[in-house]
Amino acid sequence: MGLKAGVVTGEDYFELVGSCKDGGYALAAVNCVGTDSVNAVMEAAAKNKSDVIIQFSNGGAEFYAGKGMPSGDAKVLGAVSAAQHVHLLAEYYGICAVLHTDHANRKLVPWVDGLIDHSEAHFKATGKPLYSSHMLDLSEEPIEDNLNECARVLERMAKMKMSLEIELGVTGGEEDGVGGEFDESADNSKLYTQPSDVLQAYKLLNPIGHFSVAASFGNVHGVYKPGNVHLRPEILKASQELVSSETGGGDKPLALVFHGGSGSEKAKITEAISYGVFKMNIDTDTQFAFAESVGAYVEENSKAFKYQIDPDDGTPFKKQYDPRKWLRAGEGGIIARLDEAFADLGSAGRSLAK
Repeated sequence: MGLKAGVVTGEDYFELVGSCKDGGYALAAVNCVGTDSVNAVMEAAAKNKSDVIIQFSNGGAEFYAGKGMPSGDAKVLGAVSAAQHVHLLAEYYGICAVLHTDHANRKLVPWVDGLIDHSEAHFKATGKPLYSSHMLDLSEEPIEDNLNECARVLERMAKMKMSLEIELGVTGGEEDGVGGEFDESADNSKLYTQPSDVLQAYKLLNPIGHFSVAASFGNVHGVYKPGNVHLRPEILKASQELVSSETGGGDKPLALVFHGGSGSEKAKITEAISYGVFKMNIDTDTQFAFAESVGAYVEENSKAFKYQIDPDDGTPFKKQYDPRKWLRAGEGGIIARLDEAFADLGSAGRSLAK
């Protein structure tokens, strides 16, 4: 049937998630920090005929608003501005784009509440929320506190058919101020979610509205030396089987999320998708792809980043140091990395946009 190109929310978002699970593929969820990264993601998605998730951490949203903004609302206003940018342009790229915010721990719950305020106003004016979904990461708190707060927020969001992503278990490493550096020598048992906790979450949240679960199966933010991160996707399978047997919700009742996707083994990605993962976060790899490409451009044009005019022959360097040149090089790096991600996730050529 297909979906209208642009930002997908509500029933369209639910249909997209269902298509991923039924079709055995997943969407790349790419953390963005400005129009350069947002546009590169949309361009890559259009090039690969893949739908995509554009997401912002609190720090990414704050950066989008401008680090010099004096207002304490920069995290909210930056995320609103970014969403408006995607709402305006995604349709013209001919893709289905999901708008999402990433990790929000207890201190960042007011950020999420503030964005829901804006979605409520947008919904009243247009019939659509500003964002498709938000994430609460209260995984470091007791599970009852985690789930009760998730239920409170989901009750607000469900009125607009928004989706809530929750985290059970702890994704290792630090993501924009949430979490801490990954200790490769420590006992990391908390990196593996218990299926019984997932069942508890399903029983509480499923009657309220749509939600997804970032269940930890050894995931770590960042890229580490091979052998120090041990992914166990079978935990996802066990969670699906337990929830299915207890609730009768079908073979894959859970919408699952893969955090810390950068640097992961391709075989583990494929296995995780087979268990119902519809979304994989990628940030570290796209950051490096951007930086590597900009670095290569600077090395190739090194004089232009020291002098406006060549001191030897008087040649002006304006065309070389023009920000549009080296920023575009960075965008090209992101696009190339996402070509690989869309292929790994099986989403290339499968856009629902019409």
